[in-house]
Amino acid sequence: MAMAAKPARRTQEIKEYTFLWTGKNKAGKLIRGEQRATSEAVVNATLRRQGVVVTKISKQTFRRGGKVSEKDIALFTRQLATMMKAGVPLLQTFDIVGRGHANPAVGKLLLDIKADVETGSSLSQAFRKFPLHFDQLYCNLVAAGEQAGILETLLERLATYKEKMLAIKSKIKSALFYPTAVIVVAFIITAVIMIFVIPAFKQVFTSFGADLPAPTLLVIAISDYFVAYWWAIFGAIGGGLFAFFYTWKRSEAMQFAIDRLFLRLPLFGDIIRKAVMARWARTLSTMFAAGVPLVESLESVGGAAGNYVYKTGTRQIQGEVSTGTSLTSAMQNSELFPNMVVQMVAIGEESGALDAMLGKVADFFEQEVDDAVEALSSLMEPIIMVVLGVLIGGMVIAMYLPIFKLGAVV
Repeated sequence: MAMAAKPARRTQEIKEYTFLWTGKNKAGKLIRGEQRATSEAVVNATLRRQGVVVTKISKQTFRRGGKVSEKDIALFTRQLATMMKAGVPLLQTFDIVGRGHANPAVGKLLLDIKADVETGSSLSQAFRKFPLHFDQLYCNLVAAGEQAGILETLLERLATYKEKMLAIKSKIKSALFYPTAVIVVAFIITAVIMIFVIPAFKQVFTSFGADLPAPTLLVIAISDYFVAYWWAIFGAIGGGLFAFFYTWKRSEAMQFAIDRLFLRLPLFGDIIRKAVMARWARTLSTMFAAGVPLVESLESVGGAAGNYVYKTGTRQIQGEVSTGTSLTSAMQNSELFPNMVVQMVAIGEESGALDAMLGKVADFFEQEVDDAVEALSSLMEPIIMVVLGVLIGGMVIAMYLPIFKLGAVV
């Protein structure tokens, strides 16, 4: 009986590099260019077949450091839309933007995309090879623009969409950053006082030989616990944060629960809900205006909303719309949108201007977020000052009470 053949090893992916070359053509004119290949020998052989006498070949290198951010992608989209509208050829646009970018990671990404387009791939296909930087919504819009012959217009809409999404995310982060930073700093200061300052006061009070006030005894007891178990406290906090983020990234149930909790937070919940609805409406408006079918548009809208509760609700809406239900009825059944949004969508469906009405909804909620963040910022400052005053001031008063009592006796 013949033994079963061993499974063949997977063929390793052939890695290509970008080579810069200099040479002379058949007329003796000095020319330069670049080519992607696996080695210098391949470049040399290819150019020789084209009648080019190569004088120099060097592998293009990129500086290390940096990463591609959402801001970089938004800026690149705006530059691509502007240059294509001005009549600059697509490959030349990639070359100009890629080589002139301050971030080497962005330059390498754009030159890799350019190389794919040079080999015959469409722009949307080249973008799909980099899903970390170009999501499904981005690629679908570019593909729709290529098919309809309005790539410049859709790139401009996409750039505007990216810029508005970045602006609203920035406002939410700024609203959450200030209180979070103050809480962290307050915890660090409290820990330093508990571990280093209060034990020094405790030694002084021990020499008094008198009964200490109850607030002072409470603070000293907390300090003793901090000194004895500081490693466990910091370890538990660090381990808890790591376990939380690890589980949150990998569990849909956890994401749903946390996002639902965010929507119910006092002060912040209303801002987050408005920001999510603004992103939801802006994304659907952009997709629908580009000619993408409604059911297909809803597939991208849920993920772009940035909240798992709305992502799950959008799946429900998509399922109902795919069976013939109107978007207005499906949104009403989800119970995630206020009556104003539902009514504006209903008007948009009846008038055939759904994209325009969704755009107005997005504009309205973006302005609401701006106003709410501004009001919250002015409100948070006195609240944080009061909290810090009670926390730090309470500890200071508790530790000085015995000194005041001793002064009264003297």
